[in-house]
Amino acid sequence: MIITLSDGRRVPVEMHRVKIVQKINLIPVAERLEALRAVGYNTFLLPNREVFLDMLTDSGTNAMSDNQLAAMMVADDAYAGSESFFKLAKVVEKIFGYAHTLPVHQGRAAEHLLAKVFVQPTQVVITNYHFPSTRIHVDLVGSHILDLVADDAMVPGGDNPFKGNIDLNKLRKAIDDHGAENVAFIRMEATTNLIGGQPFSMQNLRDVREIATRHGILLILDGSLIGENAYFIQKREAGYADKSIQDILLEMMAMVDIFYMSGRKSGGARGGLIATNNKPHFDQLLTWLPVYEGFSTYGGMSTKEIEAMAVGLEEMTQTEVAGSSPEQIQYFAERLQALGVQVVTPPGGLACHVDARAFLPHVPPLQYPAEALNAALYLASGARGVERGTMSEDRDRDGNEITAKMELVRLAIPRRAFTIGHIEYVAERVAWLHRHRELIGGLRFVEEPPVMRFFFGKLEPMGEDWGSNIVEAFKADFGDQC
Repeated sequence: MIITLSDGRRVPVEMHRVKIVQKINLIPVAERLEALRAVGYNTFLLPNREVFLDMLTDSGTNAMSDNQLAAMMVADDAYAGSESFFKLAKVVEKIFGYAHTLPVHQGRAAEHLLAKVFVQPTQVVITNYHFPSTRIHVDLVGSHILDLVADDAMVPGGDNPFKGNIDLNKLRKAIDDHGAENVAFIRMEATTNLIGGQPFSMQNLRDVREIATRHGILLILDGSLIGENAYFIQKREAGYADKSIQDILLEMMAMVDIFYMSGRKSGGARGGLIATNNKPHFDQLLTWLPVYEGFSTYGGMSTKEIEAMAVGLEEMTQTEVAGSSPEQIQYFAERLQALGVQVVTPPGGLACHVDARAFLPHVPPLQYPAEALNAALYLASGARGVERGTMSEDRDRDGNEITAKMELVRLAIPRRAFTIGHIEYVAERVAWLHRHRELIGGLRFVEEPPVMRFFFGKLEPMGEDWGSNIVEAFKADFGDQC
């Protein structure tokens, strides 16, 4: 719930109370520099004991409700025929309207199965915008992805409320150019991770459905943040203000052939699923599920997590749950804007995204400005974000760098995990860093994995070790404060 204060600021009020807490640790800035050097300026590799506020992701880091924790205690640990699975399948049918459910251990496991079953090397996959693991699974088959968001989706600023929409003119042209038979499927991601957690509209999904039906093309929805996308439709799209999250979800799902999700986000548990009403599609996927995941009633998931996800999906249909992260993200983005820092607008789901290209105009794309800013922010605050820019783009098949269209630092806000005090702290440290941004330099790889290099790659500063300069400036301004 958002309230307006007497000074005009709009502040989200958490619709829950804290019952269990985890102690976090803020190590001194000099120790943060040592930790950063040890992991090659890649915050992904930091041990969590050296992180103060972990804003790397919302995947598997959301606070669970008391009802989810209680459900885990009654899990049925049977290898086959677990009652926990049948509870999940019943919830999926109620919430999404799908008769057939396959559990998988997380979203990328679903992507693997979908690519294996439905993609041929001669085909393309059309999407609003890819996720790194999605693209790799498609590439491994020998196919490739076409990203078809509108041009303004690749501009950090702006006021388009649905930057995750597929550009319909681009979609029609792509089908004409490649031929409908050479399009494996159209994939919609809710919300689009790499371009700022941006949602798509119900009308856009309806239009894409009509085009897919006319050409006989499969429509698949990645709903890892489906609750948030439904929340944005409720808040931003005409005609939906009086509709419940549940009603919006059912309307969306009725237009989709296959739905899959990582339960680690909207589901609030560590797992995932694929669901459909198409029995032949279900049977095709079921054939390979035991090979790569497990039996059909656990699919690589712990039955405790299956129980928790069943409850989490039900809770997702509550507006105060679906909107818990978006409301904090909006507040975060507005605070940074007020402090002179450019962010992705409108704020989306998942995270507040800082525009690293605007923050560090002196650092060229091939010196990975988003990761440089991310590393510098860790030094200034102890908070860990994640790079979403050129470092997140693997090289092409000829070994050439792919320059990202946007350079973003993602500061994720997991559901019900942070307070406004945490957000205020990070916003102030980002603003301090913005005033000292000339101290931040570029990075170069010293260890570069060939695939998803942002996970395990190690880097070093270009030229002098600019991390030391940030530490000295920090000490000059804050003294012995961590």
